[in-house]
Amino acid sequence: MPLYAYRCAASGSAGFTCADFEVQLAMGSAPASLPCPVCGAPSGRRFTAPNLSRASSSAYRLIESTRRSAAEPDVVRSPGPLSGTRPAGNITTNPLHRKLPRPD
Repeated sequence: MPLYAYRCAASGSAGFTCADFEVQLAMGSAPASLPCPVCGAPSGRRFTAPNLSRASSSAYRLIESTRRSAAEPDVVRSPGPLSGTRPAGNITTNPLHRKLPRPD
């Protein structure tokens, strides 16, 4: 759902300043004005640049899972493979990788 930005009409008057606020509403259902959450004065809708990204859907899934794991980490039941073992399938076919130093 898109975010709609609003600016309080009473900002700057009466010696106080209300901050701009954003409201998440269904697309096309945003009214021209909403009451300010601070002072209750009518707030007009502002037109802002859309929040577009060139990231793919897999990047968005990664970002969302990272954010979710920060607040709700996965429960680990075992420590996983031992540190000395090497996972299968880590073989590269790139000829440039042959020039890299190998561990003893």
